[in-house]
Amino acid sequence: MTEKLLPDQIEFNGPFPRLSRRLRLGVVGGGRISQTQAMAARLSDRWEVVAGALSSDPERAKARGAEWYFDEDRSYASFEEMAKAEATRADGVDAVMITTPNHMHFPAAQAFMKQGIDVICDKPLTNEIAEADALVAATAQSGRVFAVGYAMSCYPMIRQAREIVAAGKLGKINQIHVEFMQDWMTPEDVGDAPHVKWRLDPKISGPTSCVGDIGTHAAHLAQFVSGLRMTNLRAEFHVCGSPKPLEDTVFMSTCYEGEVPGTLMATRLAPGNRGGLRLRIFGSDGGLEWDMEQAEQLRLNIFGQPDQILTRGHGHGISPATERFVRTGRGFPEGLIEAWANLYTEFAMAVAARRDGIQAPEGWLGYPTVSEGAAGVHFVDASVQSNTADGKWVSITGA
Repeated sequence: MTEKLLPDQIEFNGPFPRLSRRLRLGVVGGGRISQTQAMAARLSDRWEVVAGALSSDPERAKARGAEWYFDEDRSYASFEEMAKAEATRADGVDAVMITTPNHMHFPAAQAFMKQGIDVICDKPLTNEIAEADALVAATAQSGRVFAVGYAMSCYPMIRQAREIVAAGKLGKINQIHVEFMQDWMTPEDVGDAPHVKWRLDPKISGPTSCVGDIGTHAAHLAQFVSGLRMTNLRAEFHVCGSPKPLEDTVFMSTCYEGEVPGTLMATRLAPGNRGGLRLRIFGSDGGLEWDMEQAEQLRLNIFGQPDQILTRGHGHGISPATERFVRTGRGFPEGLIEAWANLYTEFAMAVAARRDGIQAPEGWLGYPTVSEGAAGVHFVDASVQSNTADGKWVSITGA
């Protein structure tokens, strides 16, 4: 009898259904973000983490695997070996998370997709447009699920914001502003830290540092909530702190579909800002604002009416679709780990639906797809072109 993961009857407008078993997740890359994502995947209660390629050194791979409680034969020294081995096991991984440095995203994703294994990959998706577009094409051809780690789009109040905009409550959108301010690169000697060095190495990080890492989060969030594609930009890269081979700060003017103007700023040298991702969208009838450091709240202002503060929780103006992502009641805070868990919940639903041969209705799942990941790579490329051309307006290819 063929294994069935989802129940026979699914209420697509209700809470996400339970699966007949937890899905099996593999890990490629053993850095800090892999631990965060593994924690979130377990929190979703839809995944168990069972295998990994955590180091290219065989002995270190075994030692790291033991720390993750992997069986010894499921700690691999290469992702190629892991992909082939797991594809032949009856209890092989259902999907893999790729959390390596940027330059390894493409070959790792390609290896698992060739073995028919679904993928969730950290951003930026790749360092090269051709590689990103190749992954989009391979995903379409294979029918596999490919998610990208824009976890900020999975905060409940971001989903609520997206619904508000889609319902037309702000009227015609007339401007979009987004910023991501951090402060962890403020110390003069920060470039000496091992986890920072690769982020400043063009051979690993690609042609940008700040833009590819946090600027892509900002660009994705603005488009995700507004429903408008970014079409053009002009960018200025800066090194505001100690000398670095790649930028630590970027200022952009942006343009979205319908000639909607905007701004995008990102920096890692803003003391006092840690998770300073802030989105503001203004329209002909009103505006909304969200700040990740106050992620529980969404500010909604309809012109001429009293200001509103919507708070994550059940009821009180929160839609049923948003409530699917709520774990604790109002006043009991949730944060980034829960947002990642929401992403892994939707990823699990997509993987289960694919394996069961179920065509999910449009709008049921909102996880960031490989196409959105590729759009982020095109965004980075346009920003590099603009900065090189002294801040000229550049069209974003594929937009």
